[in-house]
Amino acid sequence: MLQVLWLRAVAVIAATAVLMASSCSWQFGIPIPEGVPPPAGDAVPDIDTHARGQPADQLHDWAVARAPALGMPVIALEAYAYAAKVAEVESHNGTYRGATIAPNGDVTPPIRGVLLDGSNGNLEIAETEGGLRDSDRGNARAMGPMQFIPETWRLYGVGANNEGGTISPDNIFDAALSAAGYLCFRGHDLATPEGWIKALRAYNLSDQYARTVRDWATAYANGHPL
Repeated sequence: MLQVLWLRAVAVIAATAVLMASSCSWQFGIPIPEGVPPPAGDAVPDIDTHARGQPADQLHDWAVARAPALGMPVIALEAYAYAAKVAEVESHNGTYRGATIAPNGDVTPPIRGVLLDGSNGNLEIAETEGGLRDSDRGNARAMGPMQFIPETWRLYGVGANNEGGTISPDNIFDAALSAAGYLCFRGHDLATPEGWIKALRAYNLSDQYARTVRDWATAYANGHPL
């Protein structure tokens, strides 16, 4: 059972990163779409999640063998698989607008979403201390490759490096692990249609968003991009 959850989480985290949750559209839900949850993908090998440094490095060979067919950076796939393994239960994989991923997971330039000022169907969210503040309007923007709202990052952000250091939404290892925890906390069991859709709607209430994540996750589980 736990293995199934790990595999589903890899595809869901990756698909969520492709879409970027920055739009934060507030649309009421409709019945769960067909094909939810998506199928599980390739098994993630067992690793020592307590290893020193960046434990995700243990997944490098596994990621190298799969990333080209999936159309995503190797480092991004390492981050998603590690996050899913630890969890056990819209950023184009960190390359949005030409951003690149360093070997340590830092994404540059930092990815920021639209200004959450209530316009164009987006939520209106005032900036809080520690987030990115717009100099004129004081509204928040979603941050990093997993597009965390600042307050959500404050509550759920965790580090993926076992030697400590700065925890950042702009580091794909930290962001992916935090997203895995958030999705599992909100959905509980992503192997069920109800749990899967509940987790996705915690990210974004748009039903089109959920269907698109479903389609990307299904494609990734089958070994290719959409």
